[in-house]
Amino acid sequence: MAIREPVLAPVPIADLRPTQMTVGYREVAEKRRRWRDYDEDKRAAFLGAHMVPTLLGPKKHHYVIDHHHLSRALMEEGVASVLVTVVADLHHLEKDAFWTVCDHKSWVHPYDADGVRVGFKEIPKTMGDLADDPFRSLAGELRRAGGFAKDTTPFSEFLWADYLRRHIKPKRVENDFSAALEEAMALAKAPETNYLPGWCGPTT
Repeated sequence: MAIREPVLAPVPIADLRPTQMTVGYREVAEKRRRWRDYDEDKRAAFLGAHMVPTLLGPKKHHYVIDHHHLSRALMEEGVASVLVTVVADLHHLEKDAFWTVCDHKSWVHPYDADGVRVGFKEIPKTMGDLADDPFRSLAGELRRAGGFAKDTTPFSEFLWADYLRRHIKPKRVENDFSAALEEAMALAKAPETNYLPGWCGPTT
């Protein structure tokens, strides 16, 4: 089992490298709203309790393997640095070998906003370059509404996003998010989704 070692010196968010292509901008905006509601003491406590898990990769760059939405939200709110937890030190690997290890360990999600797998070289180098996937926002809201349970499966919300993308029209998500969420909730309770992580089953 990997040992997570806290890095006591803060790491600039601008230096963090993503291991995915997209985030849900709507979800990022929600995290920004919550952050703005915190006073100074609560912000300090929050940052101390939410260290960002990273891999130490080639050239000792920190590659984020969770909390992409939070990191992006904090960056947009002007937070300069965060504390990180190093899950694995892979800085001695060549970049190709690094990405191969990440792929086998489910530490990378190289899928674009259309759910299409791309090459590792296309993964953005900064949090600011992450593209929007509206269906990732829909999946996040679906989980918070009880459509499925939080699960330890890596990138579980993206698996739900991919399913929703195949069954709900993008225009519906863009033009009427509430209606899209209702449609997503009905889909989430169908037996056809029981293979997805955190499935909660039918409501009746």
